Amino acid sequence: MDKVSVGFSVFFEEPFWVGILEREVDGKLFVSKVTFGPEPRDFEVNEYLLKNYYRLRFSPAVEAAVKESSKNPKRILREVRRQIQNTGISTKSQQALKLQQEEGKLARKLLSREAREAKAQQKFDQKQQKKKEKHRGR
Repeated sequence: MDKVSVGFSVFFEEPFWVGILEREVDGKLFVSKVTFGPEPRDFEVNEYLLKNYYRLRFSPAVEAAVKESSKNPKRILREVRRQIQNTGISTKSQQALKLQQEEGKLARKLLSREAREAKAQQKFDQKQQKKKEKHRGR
């Protein structure tokens, strides 16, 4: 049976408001970071998630500890209050975001290398063409 839990935290990270969406599926944690400009209102965050959830790019999976226990409702309320007061993201989420950032960096490096090589090849071909034209006696 698939167990999915989702959490969204909004906090201020100089100079922007940032939202972190954490999705846990079968003991694996996936994270996506959303940058807002000014402080978003609750309905704006809700509207953004409804419209753009399927466009969000999630990080690679990170193992997360799965806890299967029923808790006292008062304890749950205390934990929710603590989470609301705690501004920031968990270390697992940070690891997942770092993995996503590194993957993006590798992809950008690959694209820029290919573009650089293509440009060099084009330049070489132009020189060769120019040499051929010079030798034809024109």
